[in-house]
Amino acid sequence: MEFRAEARYMRVSPQKARLVLNLIKGRRVEEARNTLAFTKKRVAATVGKLLQSAIDNANFLSTEKGLDVELDNLYVKSAVANDGPRMKRIRPAPMGRAYHYVRRISHLEIVLAEKNRNGAEVGTAGQHGAKAAPARPKAKAHVQSKAKSKAPVKKKAVGKKATAKK
Repeated sequence: MEFRAEARYMRVSPQKARLVLNLIKGRRVEEARNTLAFTKKRVAATVGKLLQSAIDNANFLSTEKGLDVELDNLYVKSAVANDGPRMKRIRPAPMGRAYHYVRRISHLEIVLAEKNRNGAEVGTAGQHGAKAAPARPKAKAHVQSKAKSKAPVKKKAVGKKATAKK
């Protein structure tokens, strides 16, 4: 079972956010919280809130919806920072000119999953009623030859009409 939390648009560049998200990928939830608490990057506080939101989503499903979720076995399955819309800005420059610059925005997403004591994921098969797609038949090994191109039709040479001089 997966538990997601998304932050729509955060005012931090995706490159800076990925530095922090890479620190917590694959770690247990408690380890990830401690790592974020002692990370000096400014975005770490935002990522910490997002991680807490994902934990709260899992807690909600375990208590309210009746799903069997062990919060101690949760780990960060994936943490992604994608580009959001960019804000184009102009800064005044000397002699009446202008410098253009871009303020980047990132879209953060954290996915938690549950591991059992053996380290294998819990409840991944048949999740959300999704069925495995049937296997497609392989393409034929031989390639059909292109359609035979016909020789261009020769046009009859049109001779000059004999004009009779009278």
